[in-house]
Amino acid sequence: ADGGRGDRRGARVARIGRELRAGLEPCRALPAVADVRTLGAIGVVELREPVNVAAYQREFVRRGVWVRPFGRLVYVMPPYVMEPADLATLTAAIGEVVQLNPRE
Repeated sequence: ADGGRGDRRGARVARIGRELRAGLEPCRALPAVADVRTLGAIGVVELREPVNVAAYQREFVRRGVWVRPFGRLVYVMPPYVMEPADLATLTAAIGEVVQLNPRE
């Protein structure tokens, strides 16, 4: 037996998934966004066009988060120990940068 660790981990993953959905869903309304999806503790904002990785990364770092998009995806897999306030900071930064959609 794992002493209940699996149950606690599952609860954390479920919480993170709910918070990712809530935090990323507003991105769906942005013109540059093709889709928003989550699976467990994975969140994805898919854009209509490939992102400028350097420009996006620069904007994420300015907001105090480290996200490395690729292709048309802004993809995050937060650690299971991430606290709600930190996750809110992460999803807010994603929304801000996707809305800005920096090209240079």
